[in-house]
Amino acid sequence: MTDVISTAPALVAAATHPDPAFPRFHPRPAQGWINDPNGVSYVNGRYHVFFQYNPESARHDRIQWGHVSSPDLVHWDEHPVALRPQDGGPDEFGCWTGVVTDDGGVPTAAYSGVRSGGGHSQVVISRGSADLVTWEQDGHIAASMPGDGLVTAVRDPFIFRLNGKRYAMQGAGLANGHAALLLYTVEDMSDWKYQGIWLTSENPVAAAHAPAEIWECPQLVRVPSDGVPSDGGETWVMMFSLWLSADEHEHANGVGHLIGSLEEDPSTGLPVFVPRSGGKSDLGRDFYAPQIVQLDSASSQADESGPRALLWGWSNEGPGRDGRRGRSQDEIDAAGWAGVLTHPRFLSVTDGALVVAPAPEIDAYRGSLAVAGASGVVGLPRFAEAVVTVDGPGEVRLVLASGAERQVVFAGQAGEELRIFIDASLVEVYRKGSVATTLRAYPAPGEEWRLELPEGAQADVWELKLPA
Repeated sequence: MTDVISTAPALVAAATHPDPAFPRFHPRPAQGWINDPNGVSYVNGRYHVFFQYNPESARHDRIQWGHVSSPDLVHWDEHPVALRPQDGGPDEFGCWTGVVTDDGGVPTAAYSGVRSGGGHSQVVISRGSADLVTWEQDGHIAASMPGDGLVTAVRDPFIFRLNGKRYAMQGAGLANGHAALLLYTVEDMSDWKYQGIWLTSENPVAAAHAPAEIWECPQLVRVPSDGVPSDGGETWVMMFSLWLSADEHEHANGVGHLIGSLEEDPSTGLPVFVPRSGGKSDLGRDFYAPQIVQLDSASSQADESGPRALLWGWSNEGPGRDGRRGRSQDEIDAAGWAGVLTHPRFLSVTDGALVVAPAPEIDAYRGSLAVAGASGVVGLPRFAEAVVTVDGPGEVRLVLASGAERQVVFAGQAGEELRIFIDASLVEVYRKGSVATTLRAYPAPGEEWRLELPEGAQADVWELKLPA
């Protein structure tokens, strides 16, 4: 592996990071702002995760693409910045969200380039080296703002394939206030052909599960399902980040998804997505802009049950949400960093509903078993995994406590199995057979993590450790 800045940047160096809120088990640079995961890929036996990045400060400004990679989702290498804004180019204000795809054997990034503040984005492409470490940026524009006057905002290209053909979509906002997807045919990566507005939030299923003014970071992947759709086709999940005009990196509307079928229209030859159901993709206030990679048979995570889809999301710093203690902008500036990517998560559909589970590789972070079969009030290490099994009514609470003072970070109904990860200030809760909850919380000096379990609930607790 060439051009490596450091080995496992957020897993080894983080152990001595001066900020106790800095995560140890989620890879990210030691300093700077990060947000949306980009260009998630599995190439030549390595997982690559790019991300929106400002190495100069803990604020969203002049966005670049950072880059980490791993052979196993556990040991991570940090690489040099992949894409940078080019003075005078279509991305001089920022290299924003996009994807990486194989184009005739050449890794190719397609991303939203923004020329100036408040300007419209265009799809810019860049060609990469075989190891995805070096990139040639010549400012080539593959798709500009559509001429359709109904379309007022466009962003975040995503590429998918159906029946051997390559397509792309972008999220959009419309003059009538609805969110939309725009469809493109992509026979030539350097010249995308606009096919029109593909789906909007006027669709009744979309209106119920993905209300927004702009659908950001759209994703479309096949997933394993425990049942065959009534039309006999495959199960597809479409996911959106639900942008509202009042958002300022807070995104209270979160992320939604639709579950349905994708078929080729016999008259036009274009794909048609028909949603059947949907829901929230994460139940926490601190999860946004996920990106999903469709894994094929070459991946170590290929599965006989069907095509696999692996997701990363972004969790922001910020003021307290839902009564939890947060960080002010002054505190974020002083810390010098902002933003965390979640653990990698696998998607599937069970009984017609989305199921989100942590990738099994992160079992490698389990250290010694701290507590087995505990009940009542259970103290947790600052870096911990807890598996909670419940038998009966009541509520499981995760709290930060100091003496009699306590702050409830998470509360979940009993009757479900929970798997809880605490990595400094990032909390991920996975429910068996359901979606996850992603939260941020910042322990104050003297506070400790505690589980408060109802009668009939038990917890096994491991302290997290760095694998060899």
